[in-house]
Amino acid sequence: MRITVLTGAGISAESGLATFRASDGLWENHRIEDVASPDGFARDPALVHQFYNERRKNAAAAVPNAAHQALARLAERHDLTLITQNVDDLHERAGSAKVIHMHGSLNRARCTSCNLTWAAPPQMSVDMPCPACAARTIRPDIVWFGEMPFHLEQIWVALEQADLFAAIGTSGNVYPAAGFAQHAARNGAHCVELNLQDSATSRDFDDHIRGPASLTVPAWVDSLGS
Repeated sequence: MRITVLTGAGISAESGLATFRASDGLWENHRIEDVASPDGFARDPALVHQFYNERRKNAAAAVPNAAHQALARLAERHDLTLITQNVDDLHERAGSAKVIHMHGSLNRARCTSCNLTWAAPPQMSVDMPCPACAARTIRPDIVWFGEMPFHLEQIWVALEQADLFAAIGTSGNVYPAAGFAQHAARNGAHCVELNLQDSATSRDFDDHIRGPASLTVPAWVDSLGS
């Protein structure tokens, strides 16, 4: 069986990583526009580097939970394409070998002058030169608001080929990911949503499983068998 899974902030929340946006519209006491947009980076690159240095530190200290581990087991039994909106590496540390990071990764840096990407150091700053061209124009390799997600061609193909599509811990508020269930369903996939509560796109799913990801995902993976 071909399975395509999309994971969002809800799967990493139980590992202690904050979800993207609090009820007051702030992210870790910062306006989203200030720390997750090209304009915010242009205004204050030092603030943005400081913000992601802290996110990188928190992610490194987090531990994969039972949901991450269950998806690694799923890949051993089925033809799985694992897509994540998260920028942490908890899927990889749980044992998933192939993860599509559509919003980039905290562990990668990018030069805006020559477009080189490389493993990010724990601390980045505006004074760091690119290892290839020496320009001091490096940034986190993260997709910010107003930028195009990575690997979309590969993702659309995986959705079109899937027999089963599952969204885990996603809000359904951000496109293009919010349209993944509809696209998979149009191509014949059965769609299931695993979440704490209804999302903005719950109506697009055939089945709904409610509860913490660390409980629901292992049970769901076990129910699929081999």
